Amino acid sequence: MEVKEIKLAIIINCHNYEDYVRNSIASVLSQDTTHCDVLVVDDGSTDRSWDEIETFGIRAFRKENGGQVSACRYGVAKTDAPFILFLDADDELVSGSIQKIIRHLDANVAKIQFPLLRIDSAGTPLGTAFPKLANARGRTSFVHDIETTGTYISPPTSGNVFRRDLCALLDDAHYDSAVDGVMLLAAPFYGDVLSLSEPLGRYRLHSKNKSGSNRMPTPSLLRRHQKRFVDRLVHLRKIVIDKEGSCRIGDPSAMYMHARYNNYCDILDLRRIGWKSIVIAVTSFPRWYSPIKRLSVVLFLLACTVLPLSTIRSILEARLTRNWRPVMSNIRTLGMARSG
Repeated sequence: MEVKEIKLAIIINCHNYEDYVRNSIASVLSQDTTHCDVLVVDDGSTDRSWDEIETFGIRAFRKENGGQVSACRYGVAKTDAPFILFLDADDELVSGSIQKIIRHLDANVAKIQFPLLRIDSAGTPLGTAFPKLANARGRTSFVHDIETTGTYISPPTSGNVFRRDLCALLDDAHYDSAVDGVMLLAAPFYGDVLSLSEPLGRYRLHSKNKSGSNRMPTPSLLRRHQKRFVDRLVHLRKIVIDKEGSCRIGDPSAMYMHARYNNYCDILDLRRIGWKSIVIAVTSFPRWYSPIKRLSVVLFLLACTVLPLSTIRSILEARLTRNWRPVMSNIRTLGMARSG
C-alpha cells in the first residue's frame, strides 16, 4: 500500500467550546485529508467538549488547562508535519480549502494567509470576508511594515498556515496568550508570505469570545494589548538579530499602534491627549491607511485638543462600541487576539 506524504497538520485547539467543536472537526473531516495529520487538543475543558471530540474517533489529547499557546505547542509535538494550521474550535474550514492550501505549500513559504467569512453562533453568515487580501507572494513589503509599524494586515489564527520552524518561537513567547502573535511577525523574516484572496475558513463571532462582544474595551485591557504589542516586537528583535546579525525594527513606543493605545486610554480616563502622542500618531500611519482614513484620524485628534473631555469620551465610546467587533476581528492590525 502506498504511504502518503503528510504535508499539513491541522491542530484544533479547544477550551470549553462544546457548542462548536463538532462543527469545527466535521468541517475538516468532510474534506480530503489524505495528506493531512488531523488532531484535536482539549485544553482542560470543563464542559462536554471532550465528549463531543471523542465521538469522531480521531487523534485527540486531553491536557490540563494552560492556554492557547500551551495547547498548540502540545499539538505540534504530536505531529511531524512540515506545515501547521491552528484551527480554533469555534471556527471552521470551507469545503475544498485543504487541497487548495496544500497546492501552495513549498519549502520557501513561511506562511500562507487567507480571508475568513464571519458567521454567528448558529453559523449564519455575517457580511463579507475579512481581511481583504490580493493574491500575492513575497516578503519585502511585510518586513517593511513590521519594521515601521510593528504589524501588517493578516487574518486571525484560523486563517494562517505556518511552516513548522516558526512554531519553535513559541517556546519563548511566555508573555503572549495568542499562539500566532510572534509567528505572524517573524514569518516574512523566515520566508515568503503567500496571500490568497479566496476565503478558505469561517470565523465565528459569539458571546464566549472577545470578537463577539459589544462590551467597550477598558483602559486596563487596552494597556495589556499595548504591552503585548511591545513584548512581541522586543521578542522579534532578538529573533532577527540572532538570525541575521542586525535588525532595523523601530522603537515600538514611536509607532502608530502604541500611540493609538495611549490616546484611547487618555480619552477614556478623561485626560487630554499629549501633543507628543498626537505627533507620533499623525507621522507614523500604517502604509495601508487611505488618505480619507488618515484625514479622519487627524481631525479627530485635533478635536480632542479643544472639545470638552466628556464629549470626546462619549464620541470615542460610541465609536468603539459600534466598531469593537470588526476591530477585534481584524486583530493583526492592532496586535490583539481573541480569547480561547
